[in-house]
Amino acid sequence: MTIPNYQQAMVPVLRALETQGPKHRRELSGLVAEHFELSESERTALLPSGKMTVIMSRVGWALAYLKQARLVESPRRGIYQITDRGRQAVTTSPEKIDTEFLMQFPEFREFRERSRAVATEDTQDSAALDELPSTTSDELAPDEALETAYARLRASLEAELLEAVKQGTPTFFEQLVIDLLVKMGYGGSRPEAARAVGRSGDGGIDGVIDEDRLGLDAIYVQAKRWESAVGRPEIQKFAGALQGQRAKKGLFITTSSFTREAEEFSQRIDTRLVLIDGRRLASLMFEFDVGVNPRTSYTVKQLDSDYFEEE
Repeated sequence: MTIPNYQQAMVPVLRALETQGPKHRRELSGLVAEHFELSESERTALLPSGKMTVIMSRVGWALAYLKQARLVESPRRGIYQITDRGRQAVTTSPEKIDTEFLMQFPEFREFRERSRAVATEDTQDSAALDELPSTTSDELAPDEALETAYARLRASLEAELLEAVKQGTPTFFEQLVIDLLVKMGYGGSRPEAARAVGRSGDGGIDGVIDEDRLGLDAIYVQAKRWESAVGRPEIQKFAGALQGQRAKKGLFITTSSFTREAEEFSQRIDTRLVLIDGRRLASLMFEFDVGVNPRTSYTVKQLDSDYFEEE
């Protein structure tokens, strides 16, 4: 059984409220999961942001839409109960309750019209909208559609980033590594880091960068702009160079990938050795704004229930 979308959750939510009385959204999520016989992995599956389970998000949006149609109401924070209109809807035993079904209620039609009006006002950049993946259908809850679209946009941009890095020169790659490490908080100022990383290789070491602004510890760096996977011999060579310098920490960055043998070896040695492949490099560049510029930002808000509670 796949996880039901928020529209498929509407009927089980209403029936649970009708037979069992007022429930918290968390309880309803569990009841809906039981109704659809979801596996443990499906029950614990998270949204792309990792902040909420998929089933709780979808039940939450089912409740939000049912509330707009006045089929459920919330007598107090986080608690939902069925209304007389909701009982009547369940009594008619429709095959399904979805947004099309809810459009028969004037309150819900007004809600949808308001939503469209706000969306029209806030999305003047039609070119930007055309670039969004087609993930915002009614099959997904609004927040899930937004997170999924964002995740796909990010994955696409990271792929472009990595390709651009691979097409650059070795000198450009050196500078990129410096910029990234400084943005991540290493190396002190940009000029200080530039003097450290990029020195001529010394026994498999491309450079040294301070772990903090005071220079209390050092990280030895190896950077390879490669197409083929980095194997165990290269990691062994780097580890040997670290031991020769009595170094405790090493960072090996590549635009390609690491073989399984290379990763296993790095985990077995005493020296702390971190491997960053091309995919993780692009992800870090995205996260720390190296080679990318923010275009548009959206602030997602929610109702502050505490504000409306009277003492």
